[in-house]
Amino acid sequence: MLEQSYYDKADEIINRYGTESRWLIPIIQDVQSEYRYLPAELLSYIAKKLNITEAKAYSVATFYENFSFEQKGKYVIKVCDGTACHVRKSMGILDRLYKELGLEKGQHTTSDMLFTVETVSCLGACGLAPVLTVNDEVHAAMTPDKVTALIKELRGEA
Repeated sequence: MLEQSYYDKADEIINRYGTESRWLIPIIQDVQSEYRYLPAELLSYIAKKLNITEAKAYSVATFYENFSFEQKGKYVIKVCDGTACHVRKSMGILDRLYKELGLEKGQHTTSDMLFTVETVSCLGACGLAPVLTVNDEVHAAMTPDKVTALIKELRGEA
């Protein structure tokens, strides 16, 4: 059960756009920007406000890879595993991230909700490979040792 403030924020966002169904995507984008994920209860609430079925809202939200129903950490780290990054050892970077953060395979977010790690197909920065982003800030020419330093910096230990 979500706190009332979530519904109040959703109402605020809906009021900016209006209640026509064509505004579903921008509304849920703004909700996700606010919370770093799309709470399922809030998607149902938005569907009712826009007078569309929950099934329609869920089909849109699950179609686009950008939307996530899982709560994310303060720092969302995306590791590129596109061809250029992969051949330049991006998986070693991912392995180091999992080790530094104490994540098990299949686990994406640390228990303290500080870090979320995702693998993406391409970040569009092939010339800077291997690349990762932290909250959309690009970190180029990464190495496992640079990952260790970055995590320390983000934790305020550097």
